[in-house]
Amino acid sequence: MKFERKNLSDEILLDLYKRILKPRLIEEKMLILIRQGKVSKWFSGIGQEAISVGVTAVLDNDEYILPMHRNLGVFTGRDIPLYRLFSQWQGKANGFTKGRDRSFHFGTQQYKIIGMISHLGPQLGVADGIALANKLKKNGKITAVFTGEGATSEGDFHEALNIASVWELPVLFVIENNGYGLSTPTNEQYRCENLADKGKGYGMESHIVDGNNLLEVYTLLSELKASMKINPRPVLLEFKTFRMRGHEEASGTKYVPKELMDHWAIKDPVENYRKFLKENKILTEEFDESLRAEIKKEIDDSLAIANAEPEIEATLTEELNDIYKPFVYEEVKPKTEKVNIRFIDAISTSLRQSMERHDNLVIMGQDIAEYGGAFKITDGFVAQFGKERVINTPICESAVVSAGMGLSINGYKAIVEMQFADFVSTGFNPIVNLLAKSHYRWLEKADVVVRMPCGGGTQAGPFHSQTNEAWFTKTPGLKVVYPAFPYDAKGLLNEAINDPNPVLFFEHKQLYRSVYQEVPKDYYTLPLGKAALLKEGNEVTIIAFGAAVHWALDTLDKNQEISADLLDLRTLQPLDTTAIFASVKKTGRVIIYQEDSLFGGIASDISAMIMEECFQYLDAPVKRVASLDSPIPFTKALEDQYLPKGRFEKELLTLLTY
Repeated sequence: MKFERKNLSDEILLDLYKRILKPRLIEEKMLILIRQGKVSKWFSGIGQEAISVGVTAVLDNDEYILPMHRNLGVFTGRDIPLYRLFSQWQGKANGFTKGRDRSFHFGTQQYKIIGMISHLGPQLGVADGIALANKLKKNGKITAVFTGEGATSEGDFHEALNIASVWELPVLFVIENNGYGLSTPTNEQYRCENLADKGKGYGMESHIVDGNNLLEVYTLLSELKASMKINPRPVLLEFKTFRMRGHEEASGTKYVPKELMDHWAIKDPVENYRKFLKENKILTEEFDESLRAEIKKEIDDSLAIANAEPEIEATLTEELNDIYKPFVYEEVKPKTEKVNIRFIDAISTSLRQSMERHDNLVIMGQDIAEYGGAFKITDGFVAQFGKERVINTPICESAVVSAGMGLSINGYKAIVEMQFADFVSTGFNPIVNLLAKSHYRWLEKADVVVRMPCGGGTQAGPFHSQTNEAWFTKTPGLKVVYPAFPYDAKGLLNEAINDPNPVLFFEHKQLYRSVYQEVPKDYYTLPLGKAALLKEGNEVTIIAFGAAVHWALDTLDKNQEISADLLDLRTLQPLDTTAIFASVKKTGRVIIYQEDSLFGGIASDISAMIMEECFQYLDAPVKRVASLDSPIPFTKALEDQYLPKGRFEKELLTLLTY
């Protein structure tokens, strides 16, 4: 292995040695602890240290790095106290996740490290969002994100590279090509000769680097960092390296040919660099021994601190309180002047006034810039706020949602518009596994609103008509809002944007241009989690949301003799159970009306809650009315049959005679 020191001083060369030696000695200790059963799992980076060490040494301490589970050198390179790392690996409170996640599945704003999730791909899009924030700040900072050769097969990899290239984002995409995805060799993962070649398809600069040569890694990255500060752009780096241990220790390496292990053993990045330093009389034996003793003492002392730390005790209150970032509602009251506007105008006005109120708010979505969006909600926004804050995206929902998370991490608020709620399925993973879980896992907010134009009644067929709120009400950590009126839509959307937690905001398309209401012209807020009692009666409670609220009103107008409480939920998560239970206890009968198909919908959960909490007050079984348990069809006759509008009145009258 040839090392070229170029103009690097002895001081820098020795500093790099300290940086690469420390994770190796920690790893050696961890392998002992694994055998002793003192640590449950370990993902070894032995043989790959030069990459994470080189990247971290080049970046400034306030530049974000997004590592994976084999990048210990990133964490030690940022000087995280070792006792905290040992506590993290043992699931103790001095770690970074309160025992809620293991290994390197954590982040820390203090050290500007954003940890991975096991789904791998989304962190690439997060890096895009962080880099976008840096670009908006014009601070000259770059972002580095790690992935393995296996994850380059994921769609998120391609989406993230495409976005970074189109938006000219200063991101270093670091591929550690270590030969195997768990046990699958590279020849069974991809057919191109080099993964760096994939950069060409995105118009992206790329390099192939000897990932075991610390000086090659350090000097190239130093040059790239200086260049990217002047000319911000993404760069794809394929580091050729090898994983000398198993995917994790329990996996072993029996699937690796012996000759391959022998070939890479002689390319050990630590021993070869140590040899180079000694041959060039930069490192003495005495200094090396002293350094090793110093690091080993730090390891032993830190491990003793972690071992002495008590095991975490489960506290129900703390667990539930950490699902969301704490946020106190502050009411903003409107002035008296009102204007009669449509539902769609209320949404547009909310977005515009929120953009004026929050100068760190960015909207992303397909065709939302000059075109104004599929429904023209953001028409004129580019002229007022600029393309830096109203951003057209490629058709890649997953990476865009992840980029929203990255913006949030780096000090921005993000709104992601799904052109249709149906399309959220291609962005499902980062919503339910990244946005929803980040605060619970390591107390990081996800200040992202995902707008969801949804619903049937427009003969748009199975791919443009779903109302899929139940996909998300099931997932702890998400808030789900579903207004039925312009006044509520504006006030609730304003508050959803204020809230630092992830919000799915459903907007029924059929209501966009059909429902009018007197709405205050200026900015105001409404609290999430509060239902609205639209009508009061004592015979029955009708619970509805979205378009079903209007269908229920039509039924009550037709049957004015019915004395009913009509409860518009407005927010599905958090759910206003207080209002629900109070009404049910008063009337003794309840019917839940939703547009979604019946099985697995939120009506089922509300019904179960009522049966558990209000059974003794009921005079009849809880009734649910919903769409058919089938996909939503296109032709009007079939869609009318699918939707519950034609069945609700009969079910309501039957319930009243029970």
